Amino acid sequence: MHLRNRLLHCLSDGEFHSGEALGASLGISRMAGCKHLKGLREAGLEFEIVRGKGKRLARPRELLDAAQIRSALASETRDVLGVIEVFLELESTSNWLRERAQQDAASASVCLAEMQHGGRGRHGRQWVSPFAANLYLSLLWRSDQCAASLGGLSLAAGIGLVRCLQHFGVHQAGLKWPNDVLVDGAKLAGILVDVSGEVSGPCTVVIGVGINVDMPPAAATGIAQVWTDLNSLTGSAVVSRNRLAATLLDELLPVLQAFDAGGLQPFMEEWRQHDMLAGQPVNVSLPDRTVSGRACGIDATGALLVETVAGRKRFAAGEASLRSRP
Repeated sequence: MHLRNRLLHCLSDGEFHSGEALGASLGISRMAGCKHLKGLREAGLEFEIVRGKGKRLARPRELLDAAQIRSALASETRDVLGVIEVFLELESTSNWLRERAQQDAASASVCLAEMQHGGRGRHGRQWVSPFAANLYLSLLWRSDQCAASLGGLSLAAGIGLVRCLQHFGVHQAGLKWPNDVLVDGAKLAGILVDVSGEVSGPCTVVIGVGINVDMPPAAATGIAQVWTDLNSLTGSAVVSRNRLAATLLDELLPVLQAFDAGGLQPFMEEWRQHDMLAGQPVNVSLPDRTVSGRACGIDATGALLVETVAGRKRFAAGEASLRSRP
């Protein structure tokens, strides 16, 4: 086990530990232990320090574990899932999977990381990824469909994510086209889908999912929008990220299989139930302009429909946001 993992396991038992005791447990000097503790603080972990007692994690942390995730999966998911790789740090779980896809990695391979240095949201925005706080998971999917048929895949994946959250008592989540999950206007999770392949198919898809689980406020100072996390919504001290990962895969894989078989149509009604933009005044930001109007749902390809002064418009890409009513 990596030294940082061992250090975290020692600290996450809820007890105070002196520098000398930590060093002895890990077989390192007190100075080396302090160096690793500094690295954990820089990664976003907060410590409670009491003179004469030592230090402990201010909030409990459950580390990701591939074996625990696999054991928590439904048998149907376990039968089709590829490898599960868990890393302490990565530039990006999706980038890692894209590289492995070029090396013939199997479909339904999964990558998770405790921390990302280059996690991405839409339009190249950074996805804030503090250490061992949230869930950063990417899934590789190989589809026989052509790229043009996969336009609504991120919307279908959003349905899988909402279903997953319902298992944890979050029933009020809304979907904001094309890939955000919000609760009462605050962002809880997001999806980023990358498709590559021939125009006529088959295609390789990497689906990246980020879920705020226990976001440290200090790490969230760079987030430019209102956010929330699972622990706040559920009132739980600790939501198990291993169980969360397994539940997400249990919901996401059947969605992908159903999408390959029938496209977005099987998910249209469920999307409408969670569509937080429908009937609302919106702005759609495009590379060269912004279009205003009233959102009217989505079409069978996953495009956003907006009623404007010039008539109904269809947007296959762009950034939609609610605007204040006049």
